Amino acid sequence: MGNTSSMLTQHDIEEVQEHCNNLFSQQEIVSLYERFCQLDKNHGGFISGDEFLTVPEFVVNPLSQRLLRMLDGLNFKDFVAFLAAFSSRATVHQKIEFIFKVYDLDGNGKVTFNDMLDVLRDLAGHFISEQQRKQVLMQVLVEAGYTENSLLVLDDFVKRLSYHSAHSVSLELS
Repeated sequence: MGNTSSMLTQHDIEEVQEHCNNLFSQQEIVSLYERFCQLDKNHGGFISGDEFLTVPEFVVNPLSQRLLRMLDGLNFKDFVAFLAAFSSRATVHQKIEFIFKVYDLDGNGKVTFNDMLDVLRDLAGHFISEQQRKQVLMQVLVEAGYTENSLLVLDDFVKRLSYHSAHSVSLELS
């Protein structure tokens, strides 16, 4: 599986399925492998950031640069695990874990006010001022029982987003 020019064996497919919590069928794994091979232009077994930037839908995503840091250098198993969060079969908890990783770019397990502000900046662009972004974020934090100095961990995300998803907020990523 390291060299993308080789075919997947049944063992490889089952290993990848297990790695992504069986969110994809064997046929889906094979299709994803074909797409992975198309993206892996240098056939090194990994997809570089530049190779991801050849996907037009990825480039226009306002979070593409943030996601790129998560994606650069993925092998096939990790590529499928990354995509698992976008599966309609992924649980709300799996989707929330993915969202947390988008916010926690340095991977320290904590999301700060500035981390949230960075995501809001990426999403809103120049449509709202920096002051407005800070005000909106402060209001959301206060309503959720946090302050500007709060450090949110994954459990905070799970609690807050699970509560909201149970009250009709859609977390469908696909």
